[in-house]
Parts: sequence; C-alpha cells; structure tokens
Amino acid sequence: MKIPAEALLFDNDGTLVSSLESVHRCWTRWAEEFGITAEEFARVELHGRPAVEIAADLLPADVVPQALARIEQLEVEDVPNGGVHLLPGTRAFLDALPADRWAVVTSATRRLAEARLEAVGILPKTLIAADDVTRGKPDPEPYLLAARELGVDPARCVVFEDAPAGLRAGRAAGMTTVALTTTHQAHELDADLVVENLSALSALVTGGNVEISVRS
Repeated sequence: MKIPAEALLFDNDGTLVSSLESVHRCWTRWAEEFGITAEEFARVELHGRPAVEIAADLLPADVVPQALARIEQLEVEDVPNGGVHLLPGTRAFLDALPADRWAVVTSATRRLAEARLEAVGILPKTLIAADDVTRGKPDPEPYLLAARELGVDPARCVVFEDAPAGLRAGRAAGMTTVALTTTHQAHELDADLVVENLSALSALVTGGNVEISVRS
C-alpha cells in the first residue's frame, strides 16, 4: 500500500514517544492530591485528550485551573526521570522528512510537549499544542490548524495517531489516517491503515510530495 501526501501530521505521546510510565505516575499522584477515588479515575479516558477535559470530567469548575497547573507541573518535572523514550522507527522516519513537510499535533500543553520532545532530541519546526486551540481532539481543529500552518490542503495530509480520539479528529479534518497499535489494539482503531509503529513504514520524498509505503 502506498499513500501520497504533501504533509505528515504526528500525534506525540504514543505515536512518536512513549510516556506511559510518566503519565501513570503523575496522574495517579494528581488524583490522590485532589481526592479523586480510584473508581472515579478509572471511568475517565486519559489518553489522547487534553488535560483540561479530563480535569473538567472529574472536578468542580472552580478547581480546574489549579488542577491543570498542578498536573502540568508534575508531568514536566517528571520528564528527567526517564519516563519518556522514542518509539521504534521514530528517528529514522522523521529524519527522512524535510522539516517543512511535517508537524507534531498534541493534546499536551506546549510546555509539556516541548519538554518531552527535547528529552528525546526531536525539534519540530511546527508544533500545535493544546494552548493553540479552543477545541481539542476529537475535534478537527488541531489538525486543521497544522495544515494551515504548513500551507497544505487538509486532503493532502496524513495523520499518524495511536488513540481513537485523535483518529476521529484526523478523519473529521478530511485527512488520511494511519493508526499505530502502541497503546490500543488494532480492532479499537478506525483508520485507513493500521501498523505496529513507524518502523513498519518508509517515506520517499520527491519535490514537495511524500509517498508513504508499508515495508515488505
């Protein structure tokens, strides 16, 4: 299978990097600090959603700003503890792409996203974070903003995601979707193509076009 594109848009956590250990540590501590029971916490989907939505699901509105500041602090401070690492294939795949042909589109805040990316040596020219949009994934706004920043028609963009919410955002933006089974099973992911991780793919760049292929 070959997928033509002009721009590639990558989710970060679970797509380019794994931060599951850090996320578990920090959100568990956060829930304890704010008196959230294990049962309440277990009912909320964490992955692929902005922290503001998670906090709003669990806490009174007047507590949310304080809670958001706290979880950001916990996660940024936890980055040096080794809870973030590159997923297989990330480095080689990104190295094959021109800097103006790809972007990172994350539900994390800019401060947290930059801390995690810097920790693994990824410096995207274009980064869309939770701070940049009014509606996060599964709304298409983050991916549409990334396409606009890169100057590319959304229909010529390919989204790489590991979470159902992100894949819904990509489809709603009119983009081709590639799912990675790094945090969810294949049957949970509705995408044009499903692969294990970026090591399953190669990218051929010709002029302003990128052709994505599944490695044989």
